[in-house]
Amino acid sequence: MGEARAAALLFVELGEEHLQETVDIYNYYVQNTTVSFHTEPLEASEMRASVLSGDTRFRSYAIVQDGDMLGYVLIARHKNKQAYDTSGEISIYLKPDQAGQGIGGKALDFIERQASELGFHVLVATVCADNEPSRRLFQRHGYEQSALFKEIGYKFGAWLDIASYQKILA
Repeated sequence: MGEARAAALLFVELGEEHLQETVDIYNYYVQNTTVSFHTEPLEASEMRASVLSGDTRFRSYAIVQDGDMLGYVLIARHKNKQAYDTSGEISIYLKPDQAGQGIGGKALDFIERQASELGFHVLVATVCADNEPSRRLFQRHGYEQSALFKEIGYKFGAWLDIASYQKILA
């Protein structure tokens, strides 16, 4: 007998029903890592404004498998000026026990397809420079480092750099 196959990953538009789990996932990174530059946990209302913006172009998706939310991926506004309207900033957050299983790459492929369908020209990802897994993920998927800001954040008693990566879609 062969092993049972895991159900496919589903990307479901994020809704109120996903909000608390989204907050919990994000706050793990706030409290335990330099992945997020927030230093205080977010409340549901703050997360709602971030992931449920109401703008039809800037969307968030729950990553679901077998009915369990494994993480989320989103396209957010890069800058709040009209000339940037064809650029989006992407983020992927997974439950900590889901890292290293290829979910990030699948989420990135998905969000790139969505971005293309929505008419985006460029995607940008900004990561803490000490977050090597995220840096490798974006590089493997054709993103080029376009900026490095040194000592731009301070968390856990250390100065932190951020690196921005971009990919031109079309």
